[in-house]
Amino acid sequence: MQQTILLTGATGFVGGAILKRLHDENKYSVMVAVRERARDTIKNVPQIRIESFDGDTKWEGHFATVDVIIHSAARVHVMNDVETDPLAAFRKVNVEGTLNLARQAANAGIRRFIFISSIKVNGEGTEHGVAYTADDIPAPRDPYGISKMEAEQGLRKLAADTAMEVVIIRPVLVYGPGVKANFLNMMRWLDKGIPLPFGAIHNSRSLVAIDNLVDLIVSCIDHPAAANQTFLVSDGEDLSTTVLLSKMAKALNKPARLIPIPSWMLQGVAALVGKKGLSQRLCGSLRVDISKTRSLLGWTPPRSVDEALANTAKHFLENK
Repeated sequence: MQQTILLTGATGFVGGAILKRLHDENKYSVMVAVRERARDTIKNVPQIRIESFDGDTKWEGHFATVDVIIHSAARVHVMNDVETDPLAAFRKVNVEGTLNLARQAANAGIRRFIFISSIKVNGEGTEHGVAYTADDIPAPRDPYGISKMEAEQGLRKLAADTAMEVVIIRPVLVYGPGVKANFLNMMRWLDKGIPLPFGAIHNSRSLVAIDNLVDLIVSCIDHPAAANQTFLVSDGEDLSTTVLLSKMAKALNKPARLIPIPSWMLQGVAALVGKKGLSQRLCGSLRVDISKTRSLLGWTPPRSVDEALANTAKHFLENK
């Protein structure tokens, strides 16, 4: 019997990729929850239309045929947040909205709730030779990470108190065709041949291609070993910023004009101009250990880094 999946966040980068994969597989019946103002952005998919996503959203009557919820909707991490109380703003959507949906889902007899969390629950970076694991004590440092941690805590309690299974997935930086923000800016710089002062950065960072992330999410719909577990996900190949830029330039068929300026010097300049957070992402390390994901689920990232970067570059060049 075909299962019905309710997907939230289908208008986003990750949610849109999940929707495409589920549609292409033709294995599941899919419906999406979208805010009223975004109703025309998704075509030919059954929709649940809601005015807002928070602790007051009414979901009654929408779960009659739903078996599994994939919850990717969130107030995402933003640079230069203009909210006077960012933590309250994140909690409204990421904690209250998530737990409100999950409680009503559990009451309706939904079998499984898959929550797309964030590596920011673990923290902002790792020391040399160290990698985050799924079972580390959480150490979020910003309002977004705190809100995701609190949502996870509430979901685990709900799973302990009800029959609904919860699966938590914490991605690292996600990239792929259509990626935005800093990754898109990086491709633009490389495509224009702009010299970049990142030729001597010896950090180590885990990334995850959108296809690899979606593959794990879909695997968790039915896998019995996924129930009430937390998983980290990456491509399984860690890169320095210098190597990433070199690989991306090659995928774009452009020379990598990388100037070898020491990372300590870049971090010092960034601190002076108020860009310490950006320098951490460019110069610091953030590695994850996905051995639990591999062993418990028998899962392996289906796409290599080079293949995923090539697909990302191809989309960029076709749409720039």
